Amino acid sequence: MRRPSPLLAPTVLVSLLAASPGCAHRRPGPAVSSDLALDRVVLYRSGVAYFERRGTVRGDRLHLEVRKDEVDDVLKSLTIVDRASGQAVRASLPLDARDWAVGALRALEKGRLSTMLAALRGRSVSLRTAKGRIHGRVVLVEKVKRPVASMDRGAKRGLAPDHRVTLFDGRRMHVAYVSEIRDVTLRDETLALHLDRRLDAAAGEGMFQRIGLEIELAGGPHHDLVVSYVAAAPMWKPTYRVVLPEKRRGKALLQGWAVVDNTSGEDWRDVRLALTAGAPISFRYDLRTPRPVPRPDLTEAGVRHQAAVAVGETSWADDEASGQVAVEKQAPRRAEAEESKKVSARAKARTLEERPAPEADAVGGEPIGVEGLGLVGTGYGDGSVGTPLPPSEPPSEPWGAKDLAKSLSAKTKATQIAGLTRYDLDHRLTVPSGTATLVAIINAEVDAEEAFLFRPGGSGPGFEHNPYRVVRVRNTTPFALEPGPMSIYAGGSFVGEGITEPVGAGASVTIPFAVEPSIVVESKARDDGGEMKLVRFVRGVLEVESFARRTTTWTVRRRGTGDPARVLVRHPKAGPNYDLVDPPEGVERLGDAYLVPIELGAKQTRGSVTVVEKTPSRISVSLWDRRAPQLLDTFLAKGDLSPKDRKALAPIVRLRQDIGRIDTEIDGLRRQIRELEGRADATRRSLEAIKKDPRAGALRARLSRRLDEFLKKSDALARRIVELESRRLEKKIELEDRIRDLVIGE
Repeated sequence: MRRPSPLLAPTVLVSLLAASPGCAHRRPGPAVSSDLALDRVVLYRSGVAYFERRGTVRGDRLHLEVRKDEVDDVLKSLTIVDRASGQAVRASLPLDARDWAVGALRALEKGRLSTMLAALRGRSVSLRTAKGRIHGRVVLVEKVKRPVASMDRGAKRGLAPDHRVTLFDGRRMHVAYVSEIRDVTLRDETLALHLDRRLDAAAGEGMFQRIGLEIELAGGPHHDLVVSYVAAAPMWKPTYRVVLPEKRRGKALLQGWAVVDNTSGEDWRDVRLALTAGAPISFRYDLRTPRPVPRPDLTEAGVRHQAAVAVGETSWADDEASGQVAVEKQAPRRAEAEESKKVSARAKARTLEERPAPEADAVGGEPIGVEGLGLVGTGYGDGSVGTPLPPSEPPSEPWGAKDLAKSLSAKTKATQIAGLTRYDLDHRLTVPSGTATLVAIINAEVDAEEAFLFRPGGSGPGFEHNPYRVVRVRNTTPFALEPGPMSIYAGGSFVGEGITEPVGAGASVTIPFAVEPSIVVESKARDDGGEMKLVRFVRGVLEVESFARRTTTWTVRRRGTGDPARVLVRHPKAGPNYDLVDPPEGVERLGDAYLVPIELGAKQTRGSVTVVEKTPSRISVSLWDRRAPQLLDTFLAKGDLSPKDRKALAPIVRLRQDIGRIDTEIDGLRRQIRELEGRADATRRSLEAIKKDPRAGALRARLSRRLDEFLKKSDALARRIVELESRRLEKKIELEDRIRDLVIGE
């Protein structure tokens, strides 16, 4: 039995898509129905699509049918351009009735029964509560706090937030707490039916309801219109193929496809298709439902206040400046008018061939489009149906990048619009409703490299010390690559797959596609600190940097020898303030890490690299701070000062050290004085205790001599402190004179 060629693999994918049960028997109609032909579709990855219809209208009215669930998107984006010089002057549609069902449904969406009952004000309901059933019309719903019993015995009753609803039966008012309501019955069957219909619409039935939108046109009887709008649509999905270079580094083939889902409810026949890459903002906003806004009544305020009479003033404008502004405003308008005439002329000159509708796929279900493959499928740019390729013998040689490149025709043009990249297909395409179409968008050579990537934690359970095998691709195409799966091929077969992040034109991406168990990566880290550096010395203030350092050694080992290998280690940053010291050659910076390369030669089984990071912490230290003498002495000992700065700093260091020694001696003397004073006080208390005892004369004499001795020593120490303070003052004055205009460093 013959095996199919690898180039026929996409045929199987197409058949699976065509046979998928994604199309229900009942499908909603298009967002907008009109006699104007659908001419252009631009798909985004934010849940919307831009539709453009063109055609000629006779008369002064354009009628559109808008699907009810798409009214808001259409209203906020609808644009009508009359290329025959007319203009759209008015658009009208029926309003959503402001009945109770609208408010009740919105209250249900918020999940609050109290809000729904408030929306039913004036309506007759029946409430079954824990205390019985009550009937009547809803008068009001108010927020209250009701007493509740505590779970603890003997505890006081507390208050809990609740709502209280009041009903009126024609004679009496009935009150019930919302928390006690067990069920609510609508006594008006017509109202209940309306709510049931509103719930049907909320559940999706609105997709089958249509609302008429009427546009009044001005000008002549013939109108060449372009109508555009935005409606919900599934995001297009990219998928990529990469054929690795034969020598691990060089040119690689990059192919890109887009899976386009047409769930719009109408066939896209012979349309211009574009795909937009990027992240434009998209949201829902209710524009159809009227929203009354409560306003304060300021009638009395208007009666009480009276404006004072003021005299007007005359001002003169600058005629020349005003004229210049007028010219500047008119110039862009003339340029836009000229460009509009050119676009209109090109549009009128273009003729479109009538193309036959695609036939149904043989697998069954709806046909699926395959763009640019030359394979089995429908939905070609010319509307034709492809023919299966005849079976053939497998090739004797593995197919390569050139063979795969020839099998694909990706005719797209990249355009940058407001920061987004748009892929414009250069030919028209047919995508039947309810089908998925594979569109080729990229078929180009890019710079690529096969390497290994190790991330801390390894490549998964069982591969904690093993790196990934990766392909590094530089996007040299003009296209931005959206996130999507990427299949990797080498030697004529599949070797793995990965997924890419968004990659802009000119950017690089590293994509893991397999695990390499023959290579082991290990690391050892060491933290140290204490290194200090003098940054500046300005008038007695030292600016000092202290460094914390982390040293990490990465080691790569592999079993046996082989081809040269390049292992990229994703080294995480040690901290937000850390930076590399003497970065290894070829290191690449990421947001929170570094890519550190380790090269292994053909016969090399082991390699290592050391990464050093440190973080500076700058502090300011006054020269009179106790840490200053030691810091100054450290800076002089390191020898990294210039001779001039060293000569200026040396006497300052000497004087500051002398002052430091004097301060130390003074502190010691003051401690001695405090100790002597304490002993003298104790001696005085002892003398006071025995002064009336006639038998303690000898003891009093001994204590008196000791007290005199303490006082003499204290006086001597005080005199020494005075001498030292005098010397300190002299040295301080000399030091301040030296640092008055001294600046060292930056």
